[in-house]
Amino acid sequence: MSDGILYVCPTPIGNLEDITIRALKVLEEVDLIAAEDTRHTIKLLNHYQIKKTLISYHEHNKKVKGEQLLDKLKSGKQIAIVTDAGMPGISDPGEDIIKLCIKNDIRVIVLPGATASITALVGSGLPTDRFVFEGFLSSKSKDRIKELKRLKNEERTIILYEAPHRIKALLRDMFKVFGDRKISISRELTKIYEETFRGTIHEAKERFDNEKPKGEFVLIIEGTEMEREDIYQNISIKEHIKIYLDEGFTKKDAIKKVAKERNISKNLVYKESIDI
Repeated sequence: MSDGILYVCPTPIGNLEDITIRALKVLEEVDLIAAEDTRHTIKLLNHYQIKKTLISYHEHNKKVKGEQLLDKLKSGKQIAIVTDAGMPGISDPGEDIIKLCIKNDIRVIVLPGATASITALVGSGLPTDRFVFEGFLSSKSKDRIKELKRLKNEERTIILYEAPHRIKALLRDMFKVFGDRKISISRELTKIYEETFRGTIHEAKERFDNEKPKGEFVLIIEGTEMEREDIYQNISIKEHIKIYLDEGFTKKDAIKKVAKERNISKNLVYKESIDI
């Protein structure tokens, strides 16, 4: 392994004070900073009086710049990768340079920090114990509807990102596919005009149809409440037992629950569980 290190460095999602002491120290000490938008990052560096060489690394130059950064890392340089806001690698090209470094045995150190998805989830009032992050769905309605249909029966809380000029279309398609269910929509998180709407998809659709959306949005959508009967009709007895084992039930209790839900004898369920 080379002596070079790639630091994955989260930056504030709005309020410039939401950066860790460790992140500031790394930004001061690395040899250079790879930024999604150097014009944006220089404002952060100037605020904290950090003078450092910046190199642009974004979606449209990631292949060429990625190789350049890799060469520098192989020569022993220490580089920080930053996005415009939040954690690099989440819905941005930071994912690609991280994969490239791992493939080439370059050490990758990820610093904890601000992330819009988790911030919005915690403040949504919706279940946080199990959730799925889907980021941005397709900008094309036909493809977006296909993606929503795939998520329709998702029981976990769903996290989506969306741009202001597409939020109305997303809500219309979501209501068409999901029907009405609880939703929380946050924008301008940690900024002066931070706002969170909590209600139903229909209420959100009506609200944003009557105003001009501003800011980047994080949508937290309630998962579907599928009954167990709907689930186990399409799975084997053995798979049904494994669901409860994965949830932490003992084998004995899992057998009892499966027998009761399927209205079959415990002996039959027990036979199916012998080799699990």
